Amino acid sequence: MSLHIVILAAGQGTRMRSNTPKVLHEVAGMPMLERVIDTARALKPEGIHVVIGHGGEVIQQALYALPVNWVIQKEQLGTGHAVMQALPHIPPTSLVLVLSGDVPLITLETLQALIDKCMPHSGHGAPLGLLVASVGDASGLGRIVRNAAGQVDAIVEEKDATAAQRNINEIYSGICCTDASHLIRWLPTLKTNNAQGEYYLTHIVALAVSEKCPIVSLSSENPIEIQGVNNRLQLNQLERAWQLNRAERLMLQGVTLFDASRIDIRGELCCGMDVVIDVNNVFTGHVVIGDGSRIGANCSLKNVILGKHSEIHPNSVLEDCQIGDDCHVGPFARLRPGTTLASGCKIGNFVETKKAVFGANSKASHLSYLGDVTLGKNVNIGAGTITCNYDGVNKHETVIADGVFIGSDTQLIAPVRIGENATIGAGSTIYKDVPPGELTLTEAIQKTVLGWVRPRKKTK
Repeated sequence: MSLHIVILAAGQGTRMRSNTPKVLHEVAGMPMLERVIDTARALKPEGIHVVIGHGGEVIQQALYALPVNWVIQKEQLGTGHAVMQALPHIPPTSLVLVLSGDVPLITLETLQALIDKCMPHSGHGAPLGLLVASVGDASGLGRIVRNAAGQVDAIVEEKDATAAQRNINEIYSGICCTDASHLIRWLPTLKTNNAQGEYYLTHIVALAVSEKCPIVSLSSENPIEIQGVNNRLQLNQLERAWQLNRAERLMLQGVTLFDASRIDIRGELCCGMDVVIDVNNVFTGHVVIGDGSRIGANCSLKNVILGKHSEIHPNSVLEDCQIGDDCHVGPFARLRPGTTLASGCKIGNFVETKKAVFGANSKASHLSYLGDVTLGKNVNIGAGTITCNYDGVNKHETVIADGVFIGSDTQLIAPVRIGENATIGAGSTIYKDVPPGELTLTEAIQKTVLGWVRPRKKTK
């Protein structure tokens, strides 16, 4: 039996108080809707149908690369009406799983368990499966009403619930699963005789009961996975829950975190053995940290591969770069895209690099800008040295061979090559290629101006 998944993402999300569609707000660096789609794809369905309405064009533009069928709900007339828009795209013999685009932490394991409960047996149609949970505060949520035998009898929205029903703490998650043939039969019969005047998908429970169609339920053991987002407070609650979960996983894998509540992983973080991470670090994209390496406080790493026994000192920013073994970076260093450090390199405080390739054991310890540059092995860059790589139109490359020593406050006017084991005197402006093994410098004559008086403030 083929599986089709319908994801409801047409709501306006007015309580977010944002011009951005609700489902595009991010949890751990990824739009909520994209997280739901990623989980849905892991179930390997025959089709994923995303129902959009408010901000639909913006959503499609933001997630255009995802392999889904976008279904337009021109009028937002309720969840039942939304699912009805997707049915023409779904074969009647399919199993249909309905998800919510604003429930981003739903897990693959829970969804697979619900699907397994809903698979047809003995040639009969699939039962109606509901994902439910028992919560401490059920305010605003649909309540599960059971009969004396403990079977699901109805789902009642809070606005339509009696006082007794509002005391029920078992709630419906908004996630259900059943035969497409059931939905084709049930949805056209839905009524709007409720507090909101909408076609509720939850009314299919009453229809299933009337037909004696079996109803099964699966209770989520972790209510946070079925929590939806209606405002920024709930968004932050899910963000912190997700981050704490990832922090706990890292610690169980042997990573030392100075404070598990002060780390943000907005992508994938892979750590070797004996990695130590200080507080307030942000990891974005794909980051790999090798055995025995340390990350100081307040660093940002995006798409970084860090070798073994290296250290990133506090307040450093690294993006799209690769750092070898036994390297030291920072504090207050910025490594921009295209930076590659071989083993044993040092990038010190207030050094910025861009498209900079360092050979083994080369170092720039202080206050330098090095862009579009290739350094050989054992190169020393003095404080205040810069590569002048941009002529106002084009970028040009600087090549520095093995063993070069560059004195402080030097400007290298690209394109230029510095020969092997050359020495550049401090304060030089180099605009021609430098021969290997020699001292090169540009002199300015020092003089003293006798009798010169420093300017003074005029007295009133």
